[in-house]
Amino acid sequence: MARGKLRIYLGSAPGVGKTYAMLSEAHRRIERGTDAVVAFVEHHGRPRTEVMLHGLEQVPRKELEYRGSVFTEMDVDAVLHRAPAVALVDELAHTNIPGSRNAKRWQDVEELLAAGINVVSTVNIQHLESLGDVVESITGVRQRETVPDEVVRRADQIELVDMSPQALRRRMAHGNIYKPDKIDASLSNYFRPGNLTALRELALLWVADRVDEYLQQYRGEHNIRSTWQARERIVVGLTGGPEGRTLIRRAARLAEKGAGGEVLAVYVARSDGLTAASPKELAVQRTLVEDLGGTFHHVVGDDVPAALLDFARGVNATQIVLGSSRRKVWQYMFGPGVGATVARESGPDLDVHIVTHDEVAKGRGLPVARGARLGRFRIIWGWLVGIAGPTLLTLLLTNVDANLGLANDMLLFLALTVAAALLGGLLPALASAAFGSFLLNYYFTPPFHRVTITDSRNIVAIVVFVCVAISVASVVDLAARRTHQAARLRAESETLSFLAGSVLRGETSLDALLERVRETFGMESVALLEREGDTAPWTCAGSVGPSPLGRPEDADVDMPVGDHMALALSGRVLPAEDRRVLAAFAAQAVVVLDRQRLQSEADQARTLAEGNRIRTALLAAVSHDLRTPLAGIKAAVSSLRSDDVAWSEEDQAELLEGIEAGADRLDHLVGNLLDMSRLQTGTVTPLIREIDLDEVVPMALGGVPDGSAELDVPETLPMVAVDKGLLERAVANIVENAVKYSAEDTPVLVSASAHGDRVEVRVVDRGPGVPDEAKDRIFEPFQRYGDAPRGSGVGLGLAVARGFVEAMGGTISAEDTPGGGLTMVLTLRAVPGGDRRPAESAAGAAT
Repeated sequence: MARGKLRIYLGSAPGVGKTYAMLSEAHRRIERGTDAVVAFVEHHGRPRTEVMLHGLEQVPRKELEYRGSVFTEMDVDAVLHRAPAVALVDELAHTNIPGSRNAKRWQDVEELLAAGINVVSTVNIQHLESLGDVVESITGVRQRETVPDEVVRRADQIELVDMSPQALRRRMAHGNIYKPDKIDASLSNYFRPGNLTALRELALLWVADRVDEYLQQYRGEHNIRSTWQARERIVVGLTGGPEGRTLIRRAARLAEKGAGGEVLAVYVARSDGLTAASPKELAVQRTLVEDLGGTFHHVVGDDVPAALLDFARGVNATQIVLGSSRRKVWQYMFGPGVGATVARESGPDLDVHIVTHDEVAKGRGLPVARGARLGRFRIIWGWLVGIAGPTLLTLLLTNVDANLGLANDMLLFLALTVAAALLGGLLPALASAAFGSFLLNYYFTPPFHRVTITDSRNIVAIVVFVCVAISVASVVDLAARRTHQAARLRAESETLSFLAGSVLRGETSLDALLERVRETFGMESVALLEREGDTAPWTCAGSVGPSPLGRPEDADVDMPVGDHMALALSGRVLPAEDRRVLAAFAAQAVVVLDRQRLQSEADQARTLAEGNRIRTALLAAVSHDLRTPLAGIKAAVSSLRSDDVAWSEEDQAELLEGIEAGADRLDHLVGNLLDMSRLQTGTVTPLIREIDLDEVVPMALGGVPDGSAELDVPETLPMVAVDKGLLERAVANIVENAVKYSAEDTPVLVSASAHGDRVEVRVVDRGPGVPDEAKDRIFEPFQRYGDAPRGSGVGLGLAVARGFVEAMGGTISAEDTPGGGLTMVLTLRAVPGGDRRPAESAAGAAT
């Protein structure tokens, strides 16, 4: 069965119209004859959205009871049984009620998609998991319900539902989003213009990145090499010289002129050694690029202009920024330079900026090395000097009556042979030596104009000339090849040093390493393949680029690593000398993969060890702390049921009181165990509201004996944003712990005070206190310090309190009480502008 397709309406904030757009799409599809049903849509009392539900079939919801209340969730089984063509599922990031089929709604959607049902859903940008910290820093509210980015990225269609902040605030003010009693609080908090503008920008940029992925995939599938100027991408060509910083800053200013512009700095390590870069300067420039929000890339290319243009077209760049040449005027005789070549060959799809700087025409500072891989231009000049040069020299010597003698004539021809070797290599030099010896024999040795030699001394001279010419040409060519090899090794060492540096910097991501391989060798895709045995099929352990390969046999280049792993590259065939560097990358890729797997196994082992420790502590608690009240209850019940003793009414009341106390103690212990289990599984979802502390803290003292705690909570404190039930339970656990360790005649002090944007609740006892090294350990599960003189427990009270407080965005810490004892400090966030208000207005306010 084919997998269903997912369409997501992405919004920047609540109320932009995602659900309305989804329902409108459902009506359009039904008009076209598509079988579409509403699996779950929440209209939140918005009349316009509720009207859109009319005429749509709604699958009955599933009712679940939780904490004495009944909730409704999407009935996955009912939707699967109905098997519509399209199912509408609202709020993709929603967390299901405990006891549901899946923990998250996006997991329900995955089941529908796997069953071949197309799904249309909605989600807000603030619910994406990777943006949680960013959204919290903007709005001050931590989103507890999130959906993994990958789930949204895998959607077949993503449509942005956009609205300007001013229009959204007007919609809010008109009562089209929230009820009237929540409008003022929302407009002054979450729906501030700055918050909405920042969230809108996040949504636009995230969707733009997604569109860019689609574009790259399409260009790769259709082998499109020309640049599509859909987005400004500026490539900065670096040589490692001091002008690089000027070029980077200039490119950053160009990128700022267009929204979403990117800067990609690239250093091309020429294998022929024509560029000498300072590693220290490159490191400075890399840091500068990253500080300005760009990226640094390091590639190897024999032809710098071609490598630079290939990289620019590969990333779909629109502009290239290069610096004016540092060569002196006389150095232009060796060629037009990189800048002029790139500008000439860039074509109409790439704009090239030549930026002036302080180092123009000051020279490169290092001698230019010559390589054996000579371009076509150099080879042509070598053949011209080797063939045309002797011809012109012969015409000159025969028409000018200089009478230099045969020895001088040979030296002139030998100079041309050496020049041909320097320019074109060995073959032009050999041709020059052969042609020059023929001309010397025909024109300058008697008998003239005949291919014969009468004087034996001239024969020796011609032979010596040929031998010297061939020897000089061979030595020059050998020196050039050795220079090329040294430059090649230097380029390889630079690449390997970057590889080693990435390891030292802790860049252990397999995808990042494979991307480095793809950039370095100019490939389209790179995949690390593995298999369990010699006959087992290959599986992909990691890949980058479009259309990764599934077998090494299909690759343009494959690098075996061991018996059952291989690095497969597609794009072009690499020369043999590149395979050494590729082998180093392949070996490092295997190491990174093994490290990732070992890290994953270590994390699982730590999780299992922690779970085993908690289970061991739980068994110890059950075997002792829970059995003690059970033993007391059983003894009291057995005594009451005994026929041997006639109990008086006072004795019976005392026994019943003991049973009730034991049951209360058991209830408290079991409640803490269940709360700890909820914290461990991450199912605590606080309902944050604005409340006054004097409404909660007094209720938390109901579990301690009268007179054992004193309360000092001023009525003038600002309101706090908390979950009332969780805060009450946390304060109760802290106070009960303090009473347990405090002296009987010394009550525990519970006070509260405001400090700027926070409110502190302090629980002060005069007990034995806790050493500094144990202050953090007392908040761990199943930890008890010293002996509790009155009552005992499993050591979960403070752990549960810390978990609840942190779930609400607060903190809890332990301090020494001046004069002896321990003070628990519970810090909560105050509501901005949350001064105390009348009860009727405070009840409807929400964050």
